[in-house]
Amino acid sequence: MVDKKTLASFSKRFGGLFGNSMDNSGNLKVVFHDFPGGAVGFELIARFCYNNGRTQITPASVVLLNCAAQFMEMESDGHRPSLLNQTKKSLDGISFWSWSELLVALKECQDLLLSPSKPSLILDKVLDCVVGRLVSPIVASPYTSSSENSSFQCSCDTRSSYSIRNNSSQVSWWFEDLLFLNIDLIGKVIKLMICQHFDHATITKFLFCYQRSRFVTATPTEKCRIMEVIINLLSLLDRNSLSCKHLFDMFRVASSLEKISKHCKSVLETLIGSQLDQATIDFLLVPPPRKKHYMYDMNLVLRLVNAFQNELSCCSSLVRLRKVGSLLDSYLVEVSADSYLTPSKFAALVLLLPDSARESHDRLFQAIDIFLQVHGGICEAEKMRICSALNYAKLSTDALRHLARNSKFPSRIAIQGFINQQSKLENLFEGQKHIDTFSGSISIEESIKENENSDQVLVYAKRVDVPGKTEQLEVQLPGMQFRVTELDKFSGTIHTQIGNIPRTRLSSLGNNARFLPKLCS
Repeated sequence: MVDKKTLASFSKRFGGLFGNSMDNSGNLKVVFHDFPGGAVGFELIARFCYNNGRTQITPASVVLLNCAAQFMEMESDGHRPSLLNQTKKSLDGISFWSWSELLVALKECQDLLLSPSKPSLILDKVLDCVVGRLVSPIVASPYTSSSENSSFQCSCDTRSSYSIRNNSSQVSWWFEDLLFLNIDLIGKVIKLMICQHFDHATITKFLFCYQRSRFVTATPTEKCRIMEVIINLLSLLDRNSLSCKHLFDMFRVASSLEKISKHCKSVLETLIGSQLDQATIDFLLVPPPRKKHYMYDMNLVLRLVNAFQNELSCCSSLVRLRKVGSLLDSYLVEVSADSYLTPSKFAALVLLLPDSARESHDRLFQAIDIFLQVHGGICEAEKMRICSALNYAKLSTDALRHLARNSKFPSRIAIQGFINQQSKLENLFEGQKHIDTFSGSISIEESIKENENSDQVLVYAKRVDVPGKTEQLEVQLPGMQFRVTELDKFSGTIHTQIGNIPRTRLSSLGNNARFLPKLCS
């Protein structure tokens, strides 16, 4: 039997329930639904009342006592001790609590969040203190010495099979301690960290660690919720703190969840796109969605590259853009042999980046060459649109020679390649006219090598019927060959003469080089 007067003297709620029947005669049954802490919480309240307003308040009990005191309306009336005031006063010393005591209080807050008297104020204080410990540069891991062994043990299955703490560094010692938190509290913790300028790279590592750990026992619905919250939290962080590899790993996991929102996947793709210059070709080889016959998900690559370009500011380094250009060229070579790849999709891929993204167009030409060989039935207009991505000035002589002889390319493209190859040859010989006397023989061998292929170029020009230019080349070719032969002879003569000239006269000879025979003219 309970003493109604004693209980009512400390609790307004008891006083209201008992009313005028304060005597202990008769039976009165009172049922509290959702009492904070259940029977344990009620027992703590009863002890406080029967002990004339005195009880021991510890970090392990303060949260439950505070919630129960709020539920039973145990404010001060000026005459009796107030349990609510005592719990609030106990929190004034929270900065002196140990790390383990903070974790115990934090777990109590999490367990009581579903009760009618939510420990909102205490939760905020505990979270502030926890994050403050982590942010403070002078606070080291409590596990680096034997002064405080962790008496706090999570009664949950979220711990990973390996010990993060045993292999921890000074920045990640706390990862394992916070894995017991539900995703809503994790959101509060991370936002507090961001507000207090905690290292974003460390936050990123913790979120990836948390996701892997919680997924071990989570249901599909819980996985979607966890993934969506983590992606939104990652979007609040500095882009440079994100790991492209981990983001792709997360994308693969998110793609396997059927109920994850499209918005969330779009945010994740934007994050990946912002770090696309860190990616390798293996990252991009993602299987296509269901009922798609492509080898890989090419629409994904289109979205990622567009996201990269949208995130790329005008002041960003050209190096990042060219890394993505090189990555895309490798991807194009990989997918160009896909028989299900449509000309429109391939054209969208080759035209995706600006010309400045590539120093050389040889890999792009290689991908187009493979595509045209595999897709021989496409029309001339589609071929022309695909080939419009080529910059002939950025093609090597070998690539131009191959283009000029390649019957898979449109005639106009092949002719353009042929003309550009010839232009490079002419520029090469023109440069020989003004070359320094003592370095004149350096590029002669290269000129001869290029000239060996001139006959083949000429034959192709005839085949594609280039009037005027073909005849001009037929006239020029013997003269060009003669000039190369003469340059070779002249080079040998110069080398012989240089060997006989004293070093003191070399400089004066250089000043009079204009009087040497002009065999190149």
